[in-house]
Amino acid sequence: MKAYEALAEAFVKEGTTDVFGMMGDANMHWMDALAHRGVRLYEVRHEGSGLGMADGWARASGRPGVVTTTSGPGVSQLATSMLCASRAGTPLVAFCGETAWGDEGAVQYLDQRRFAAAIECGFVHLSTADQAEEAVQRAFYLARTENRPVMLSAPMDVQVREYEPGDYIPSHALIPQSRPLPDPARVEAARALIESSKRVVIIAGRGARRAGAGEEILALQARTGALLATTLQAKNWLCDRTEFHVGLSGLFGSRPAQELLQEADCVIAVGASLNHYTTEHGYLYPEARYVQIDSAPNVVMGNGRVADCYIQADAVTAVTELNRVLGATRVEGFHTAETRSRLTDWLTAPIDYVCEPGRIDPREAIKVLDAAMPGEFDLVLGSGHQTDFGTMLFQRSRQVTSNYGMFGAIGQAPLLTIGQIVATGRAAFVVEGDASFLMHLSEFETACRYDLPLLVVVMNDEGLGAEYHKLGAKGLTKDLAVIPNPELGRVAEALGGGGATVRNAAELEAAVAAYVANPRPFVIDVRITRDVLSVPYRRLWYGEDV
Repeated sequence: MKAYEALAEAFVKEGTTDVFGMMGDANMHWMDALAHRGVRLYEVRHEGSGLGMADGWARASGRPGVVTTTSGPGVSQLATSMLCASRAGTPLVAFCGETAWGDEGAVQYLDQRRFAAAIECGFVHLSTADQAEEAVQRAFYLARTENRPVMLSAPMDVQVREYEPGDYIPSHALIPQSRPLPDPARVEAARALIESSKRVVIIAGRGARRAGAGEEILALQARTGALLATTLQAKNWLCDRTEFHVGLSGLFGSRPAQELLQEADCVIAVGASLNHYTTEHGYLYPEARYVQIDSAPNVVMGNGRVADCYIQADAVTAVTELNRVLGATRVEGFHTAETRSRLTDWLTAPIDYVCEPGRIDPREAIKVLDAAMPGEFDLVLGSGHQTDFGTMLFQRSRQVTSNYGMFGAIGQAPLLTIGQIVATGRAAFVVEGDASFLMHLSEFETACRYDLPLLVVVMNDEGLGAEYHKLGAKGLTKDLAVIPNPELGRVAEALGGGGATVRNAAELEAAVAAYVANPRPFVIDVRITRDVLSVPYRRLWYGEDV
């Protein structure tokens, strides 16, 4: 057996079913071996895009995603997407071919170890053929245990050498599968802290959602009279299960939510890192004491402090124990008619939409999308000014993935969505800006080639929306950020998909209906007005209390 065959076999035993990437001299043998073993290969138009898709695949499946590149320039194309995946804590393995071992004069030579360090991913090097299985096992082990991307760099000459396979042990077999139990003393300390509090807020994060701790969190909320908020990465989770759900904790929270959260005297964070985005730099919880539940050994919050009571444990077991020691006693807390009214009044308050010929108010566009898209269609949110509207206004309970805050790179969300669709087999829609979508336009063709049920909703203000409004706030020339573009619905059709360009609510409803009736690669170019500033930008750049 050749080393590349052993490498491919080990990837399969690690559970690899889908690989995204681009073929070249230094990875073609390995890709051929994978194809013969039934692995689905998704050829992309840019290596960085492939990594973005592997990132989305991993987030949706809960298993390490896999991307592949050839040597040198193929590897260097990974930079932005790798940093995004690293900042998101995504486990994935990048199988990167390498020029012949020691040949620093090769035209595609790159010191891939140093490059990996610069783009914040782990590194495993295949120095000799007899390390083939060990290298794969180590790469997947690091990805799984450290929740990060890992580059497996394999010189092409080493790949084609002979290898004698052994009994391969997949990395997941080396990792204990039991849920970590909480320290009883910490649970007791948390009980005392919670029982001495009157205004409790529970913040549920991505870790709580991944652990499936919903029922336990709802029971804890009922016992403590708590408000339930989420981090951005758990947006809308459990919103249909409790009338005391305030939405997002942080800059994207509603005005009533921000006012209520400032009244908290105790915060229970479950699977949430409590970074400065979630706590709004300490603005939201000025008098609160913190109970934090996380599987990590320790977490420093965004304000530089550690929690008053930190419990290292699985979310389900820790919250179950908290419910047990708190007993059947129920506290009114925030659970009042007055709180309920403050929350519902915001949702039902009328909005004075901006009327501009040929363009739709972005807030109205989001309202139409939320109502028209069935809940079983997953949602991915991009980044930039236009995404603020969706981040705040999407209310329907559905699976939501947000790319906000992951290195601040635009253009990643459609890639994440493609990977997510491959992982789940479910249709999904992504809300993105025009500059972001056009950055990786070629990958819409990839979605068409594989007939993926992808809907891209382009909130199109024909410009760099964030920069347009920041230029205005600084008294600079806003029009420098205006960039006209063609009708993207027609562009989508030219690439082999479906598309529509819409300029009002009725046209948007019709376009969504066309996609829902026949999910396929589809782009809706929503021409939005630039005359509406998002609430977060009004807060950040103009100091408005909204």
